[in-house]
Amino acid sequence: MTGFLRNGLAVAVGLACVAVARGGEAPAAGESAPTAPAILARCRAMLPVKPLALEGAIVLRTRKGFVQGEYDFTLTMDRTKTPSRVALEFREQGTSNVLERVEVFRPGKVPEGKILKTDVAWQDLTLDFLWWPEAEFDPEPEQESVHGQKCDVVLAKNGTETVRLWTDRKTGCLMQAETLSPKGNAVRRLWGTRIKKFDGRWMPNVLEVETLGSGHRTKIRIDNVKEL
Repeated sequence: MTGFLRNGLAVAVGLACVAVARGGEAPAAGESAPTAPAILARCRAMLPVKPLALEGAIVLRTRKGFVQGEYDFTLTMDRTKTPSRVALEFREQGTSNVLERVEVFRPGKVPEGKILKTDVAWQDLTLDFLWWPEAEFDPEPEQESVHGQKCDVVLAKNGTETVRLWTDRKTGCLMQAETLSPKGNAVRRLWGTRIKKFDGRWMPNVLEVETLGSGHRTKIRIDNVKEL
């Protein structure tokens, strides 16, 4: 494995996250380096083609580890249809009581705001920023490492919204993402912390999302993955 999000989906990185990495090596001498839009396209190409369902939980807790809320979720993704579809359902822990449910079509609009007062935004799970119309390299940390892996750092933009993305140079996997304020300051961060093998496929099964300065963070845990 070359990083926590390798062979996984850039899930959530969100969670719609579960693809087998198909990236190659860095450009050889004499080859031109990929553009920022090409890097986003490479991330999109790694999303799973076969219909999948993910089951797990999101857990809101303080930085000291005290749990403030826990919810079960199911995410289904189907890219075989046109338009492609992602469905998200959140339930009270251990019950069938649905608290929120949404379907997102691509192309289409993703709901704004956070999920159930956690740190997780809908775009964290749908990876909507990979389809944003503008992309450029971050002029500050153009070369930076995440979990020891050299990364390209790209700014994805959609109007006034900006997300900073770290992608592994060798695999193209999404390693980390930050939502930026209009002034360019990081306000939320998403990163992977653990991987697990599901049916012979390595994937991220624990992701963390933190609203910077809030005193709490949210863990996204993937317990089960199956093809539909």
